[in-house]
Amino acid sequence: MPKGHPKDNSDEKQIFRQLKIVKGHLERVIKMTQEDAYCIDIVHQSLAVQAALKKIDQKIMKRHMQHCVAEAIREGNDREVIDEVMRIMEKL
Repeated sequence: MPKGHPKDNSDEKQIFRQLKIVKGHLERVIKMTQEDAYCIDIVHQSLAVQAALKKIDQKIMKRHMQHCVAEAIREGNDREVIDEVMRIMEKL
């Protein structure tokens, strides 16, 4: 099964930028918790972090499907790659 993916710098940069934004939001959640901020405000920030991570996961999975899965199917490894995708989809 292929590991990694073809380099697409624009996708890579966008995902990296989004992860850095999420990191900033998560640091804010940590700070709010340390400062004993209003619980609902903390939860709102936490939900925003989770939603952003889900979007990033979807983007990564789309790229994986377009490149790695397509390549594996062309090489005849469809059963293995479909099982792998299904295992991760159950977690999303």
